[in-house]
Amino acid sequence: MAISVDTFFLNSDAQGTLQAQIQEMIAEGILSGRFRVGEKLPSSRKLALHLGISRITVTLAYTELLANDYLTSRGRSGYYVSDNAPVPPSYTPPVQSEEAVDWGHMLVRTFTGGDTPRKARDWRSYKYPFIYGQADPSLFDHANWRLCALRALGQKDFAALTDDYFDQDDPLLIEYIARHTLPRRGVTARPEQILITLGAQNALWLASQLLLNRGRKATIEDPTYYSLRDQLQHLRCQVDCIPVDRDGLPPQEIPDDTDVIFCTPSHQSPTTATMPMARRRELLQRAHDIDAVIVEDDYEFEMSFLGAPSPALKSLDSDGRVIYVGSFSKSLFPGLRLGYMVGSEAFIRQARALRANVLRHPPGHIQRTVAYFLSLGHYDAQIRRTAKILHDRRCVIEEAVTEHGLDVSGVGVYGGSSLWMRGPNGTDMAEVAAALKPESVIIEPGAPFFSSANRQANYYRLGYSSIAANRIAPGLALLAKALKQS
Repeated sequence: MAISVDTFFLNSDAQGTLQAQIQEMIAEGILSGRFRVGEKLPSSRKLALHLGISRITVTLAYTELLANDYLTSRGRSGYYVSDNAPVPPSYTPPVQSEEAVDWGHMLVRTFTGGDTPRKARDWRSYKYPFIYGQADPSLFDHANWRLCALRALGQKDFAALTDDYFDQDDPLLIEYIARHTLPRRGVTARPEQILITLGAQNALWLASQLLLNRGRKATIEDPTYYSLRDQLQHLRCQVDCIPVDRDGLPPQEIPDDTDVIFCTPSHQSPTTATMPMARRRELLQRAHDIDAVIVEDDYEFEMSFLGAPSPALKSLDSDGRVIYVGSFSKSLFPGLRLGYMVGSEAFIRQARALRANVLRHPPGHIQRTVAYFLSLGHYDAQIRRTAKILHDRRCVIEEAVTEHGLDVSGVGVYGGSSLWMRGPNGTDMAEVAAALKPESVIIEPGAPFFSSANRQANYYRLGYSSIAANRIAPGLALLAKALKQS
């Protein structure tokens, strides 16, 4: 691979001769790892022309580097980074001199910190990954996804691939969601009431930005999806965290001055509790009485392998006060970052405008690829295949949990891909998780799901979507042993 001549620049403030500057520039590129072993340098003629200097100056610099074994010459082919050059394993740019800007003063808002944890990027290297929300390559339909992506790249779909939709979405994807996805949840919506988002988290952000400010109050579940709580804290709005029970969010505990209610009635996050139909009606009535809007995150409804899921809360909404959020990222793969939200046309109009101001629209090629994957039946086939595998893993994990005397705090009534677990009182599951990593076991500590006022460290989540069935029992045996030693 040849190094581009455009990456070479002379520093007007540099000391020494031009020849020395070129030698230093190339040596620094090699020592930092920017230039790698075997890469070809620009010819002396090209580099001299680019830098506006004499060719003999470049030639002398190359000759000196050749003598010091930084470069090697391959006859008329040119100069290359030598096999013996001291190249580090990865490129690490040099530390810049101290900046003059006081960013602590210049930044009016910061988004670091919060409860949202960083998950292990190398989770695939672990033997027992009880990790939630990641894709299992053995369950994904690579062949048909590739065919759909290639079809979306074709001449027929050139406009869908290349056009700027501005604030609109792929009509094929919107049509499928309206005609097939939403009716399965009992929801009827017109295209004007549907907006494609970059995953469910983007949908929750859009809703929060439009509905909340410093003077308004949000009610959320406790425990809940930690990224939602972080988003609300950035808005500086008032937040009430209501402890959930075995049936989810208790409507009677919602304060009278609540403006927006965030909930996961079909599959509470993370406890997996399913809200009964009677309570759903109570929740809608409570929202009506206090004139609040409900944001319903209906994640994982496709993973209902133990029975048909209850209709979405949105399906019972006669006031138009429920904003429904769905996602393909959980059911296909998290890197897809594609979701959707459904609401009253007046709300979606503003959400569409806000999205256009920030990112215009999700990439057209991704939307069209997903539209084909859905409409050609590949999605439903994958969901059926995944549900069967998850059901088998669920049976294995429940048997292993019982065998090792582990305490289950919540199991999805209709299925799902995780168990909400409770460790012994006084146990810090973050410490247990750290102790398990050398044993090649990953579990998810539960403390970040709880509000700071109700932080409970002895809970944890066991995902089984990305671990082979034959590894579940050995992994839980290691977990049980670590709990006894904690």
